[in-house]
Amino acid sequence: MQTSARNQFSGIVKSVDKGAVNAEVILDIGGLELAAIITNRSVDQLGLAPGREAYALVKAPSVILLTDPAIKTSARNQIWGTITRCEEGAVNAIVVIQSDSGPELTAAITLDSLHGLGLKAGVRACALIKASQIILAIKS
Repeated sequence: MQTSARNQFSGIVKSVDKGAVNAEVILDIGGLELAAIITNRSVDQLGLAPGREAYALVKAPSVILLTDPAIKTSARNQIWGTITRCEEGAVNAIVVIQSDSGPELTAAITLDSLHGLGLKAGVRACALIKASQIILAIKS
């Protein structure tokens, strides 16, 4: 599978909790659990159930960064780690975080945010990913 999403994680479905329209799917990606919200129809079409292998895809602009652990947020996926590199462009920057749980995450943010938060290699940061921003996929 090839996609343009910078963040691609392979894992095993831990749970599926269906609601009236949407379902919450918890994917274990090797010591780190990601919560995804997708439609019940998508759950059925993909055949998602506990034990099923699946992939989580997250585009880098969907990853929000913060550095203050005292900030509370409604984002379901809050992944702390250490920045390993920053690549500055003319307007935006790419920030790569090595999570404490293992997987590496990439965020695309503005240069203003990069400098305003003091982001650079070695700085602790949290990657926030809303559950509704995760795309789930399976091998066909």
